[in-house]
Amino acid sequence: MQVLVLASGSRYRAELLQRLKLPFSQLSPDIDETATPGEPPAALATRLAGAKAAAARSLTSEPAIIIASDQVAALNFERLRKPGSVELARAQINKMNGQYVDFFTALCLLDTTTGHQFTALDHTRARLRELSEAEITRYIDADLPLDCAGSFKVESLGISLFDSVDSSDPTALIGLPLIALCKGLRTFGFSLP
Repeated sequence: MQVLVLASGSRYRAELLQRLKLPFSQLSPDIDETATPGEPPAALATRLAGAKAAAARSLTSEPAIIIASDQVAALNFERLRKPGSVELARAQINKMNGQYVDFFTALCLLDTTTGHQFTALDHTRARLRELSEAEITRYIDADLPLDCAGSFKVESLGISLFDSVDSSDPTALIGLPLIALCKGLRTFGFSLP
């Protein structure tokens, strides 16, 4: 059986992959994540996941199945990024206040021996409730979502910000669509319950 390599430095993706109880290593390929002019969010997420898998392949010396994922958050087709600061997180949540936000989470599995790929794309649509400035401040202070696209952690206190979250895979919003990943791993011969 080939080894699994998670092509991401994200602790959130690593925590999700640990749920499958399969051994894996982790590396963080460096790629340019700049969108091309007019590139739709879903296409960007798909392209970036493939680019991460290809970059990780060049860093991997033994036969492996590379697991790469990328997520693009968009508010009315405007890309939302990881805020990095409390001020930017506050501004981003204010912009999303009462709005629908779309999250496109792409997955690319790559067999380094054969070059065979498995790809999938999850679309999650979330609607933030109407939030007061005090609620936004309390949330940011409590959860510090500065390294999360959209400025929230749905797996934590961030769930309290929403009226609804619609997805075919609840783990996709956290950053790694495990339902699609399990399907892909089965196609590569991994035994999962």
